[in-house]
Amino acid sequence: MKKIFFVLTVSFFLILIVNLAWIGLNLYLITKDGIQSLLQGRNLLESIYYSVYLRWILLTDVLWMGLAFTFVLRNKHYKTDSLLHYLHYHPMESPSICVIIPTYNEELSIGKVVRDFFNQRFVKYVIVIDNNSSDNTVNIAANSGAKVIKKNTNMGYSHSLVMGLREALGTDANIIATTEADGTYNAYDIEKMTPYLDNCDMVIGTRQHQIITEKGNQNSIMHVLGNYFLAKLIQIKYFNLQHMGVVNLSDVGCVFRLIRRESLETLTQQLTHPNSDRAIGGVGIGLYFTMIGIENNLRIIEIPITFNKRIGLSKIESNKPLKAIKIGFTFLWIILAY
Repeated sequence: MKKIFFVLTVSFFLILIVNLAWIGLNLYLITKDGIQSLLQGRNLLESIYYSVYLRWILLTDVLWMGLAFTFVLRNKHYKTDSLLHYLHYHPMESPSICVIIPTYNEELSIGKVVRDFFNQRFVKYVIVIDNNSSDNTVNIAANSGAKVIKKNTNMGYSHSLVMGLREALGTDANIIATTEADGTYNAYDIEKMTPYLDNCDMVIGTRQHQIITEKGNQNSIMHVLGNYFLAKLIQIKYFNLQHMGVVNLSDVGCVFRLIRRESLETLTQQLTHPNSDRAIGGVGIGLYFTMIGIENNLRIIEIPITFNKRIGLSKIESNKPLKAIKIGFTFLWIILAY
């Protein structure tokens, strides 16, 4: 199935480019030579209709649609096992949450973030994984009550996230949460996310609802549309006819999520490369985490969360258009390749 999805997606973009190029070229020719062609007795539209190139393009389009139809039929009943993929009620007894916060030079926000999470009634632990910050992040986090693990070198966000997840399994928490250190997420959203774990294994936030986001946040039009497009591409990858996919997503870039402990235990070894602590996906670890969850039959739901303007500067510079495009292509490759 993954191979068919890969071929379908890559060929779709290639065919789209060819079709758009063909339409654009002929619109240009009509605009440039249409009137002159009519005066000379030539029928430009007729020339287009009988074009050999057009015939090949149409044939390719039809073949692609046939392959897409085959993909749909093959996935008609994909992940529709009544025991694994439908309603399940397993209430959380005495929720106890461990929050994982990767950091790098977040002294402006980390104290408030840690305190806000500790103020939530189910939060018992906050673990900060620091990427060798050069500012006062470590001291502020520790003074705010967090357990801090400081790395000697900056191994990146994804490495810290996986390290934090494994560290959380060393506690007695039955729910693990992941979030950011820059103040963009509100700790109080844990209150509305936790109840979904009675029916699900993982609850993911989405920042796509305008009325519960702060005006001026870092989600530009490019981020919103890009996240939505990639989210729907994941749905297509895990498509079935009955429910248009086993999961409904709109935001692949959101890392604020909760997962049941027993579910996380089945995934931690799959988040890194074999015989290595290097996380798979790099900056795209969040969407890879979601995909691995789907493939391991975790029940996953996405719900709206509040979203604030970032405190301080983006460490991956996703606010810069070229950097955002590069990250977007990284996300796309993860969806296609894994």
